[in-house]
Amino acid sequence: MAGLYFEQFEVGQRFEHLVRRTVTETDNLLFSTLTMNPAAIHLDAEYCKGTPFGVPLVNSVFTLGLLVGLSVYDTTYGTTLGNLGWEEVRFPRPVLIGDTLHAATLVVSKRESQSRKDSGIVVFEHRAFNQRDEEVASCRRAALMLKRPAA
Repeated sequence: MAGLYFEQFEVGQRFEHLVRRTVTETDNLLFSTLTMNPAAIHLDAEYCKGTPFGVPLVNSVFTLGLLVGLSVYDTTYGTTLGNLGWEEVRFPRPVLIGDTLHAATLVVSKRESQSRKDSGIVVFEHRAFNQRDEEVASCRRAALMLKRPAA
C-alpha cells in the first residue's frame, strides 16, 4: 500500500503493521560496525556471557530504525518529505538476535505547515513488540507529509 497524504490522517487513527522482521546476527554486526559502534555488548559473545542477559543485545539504534521502517508502507511510503525529529525514544526491553518484531502506529497530532502550502506535519507514536508481544521500543516521530496533489 502506498503511503497516505496529510489529509488522510486522523488524530487517533491506529495502524497495526502486517510486515514483521526477524533480527539476525548479521543485522546487528553490520549495523554496529557500519555506524562505528564497537560496544562489546553488541559484538562480543564472550563478554556478553558475563552480562545480565548472557548474549549480545541488538544495537538500539538499529531497533529504532527497524521500528520506523516497519511503519513506512502503511503510513509514509512516497508521501513524506522527511522526518523532522524523534522524541520520547524508549527501549523498555532488549532486542535479542532471533527476535521477530512487529509494530503499531498511532496518529498523535497533525497540523498545517506554516512554511509550505503543499504539506503538513503529522506526529506518529510508533511501538515495536517482539514475538511474545512484549514492547521493546517506542518513539514519537514528526514527519512532514505531502498534501494531495490538486486535481
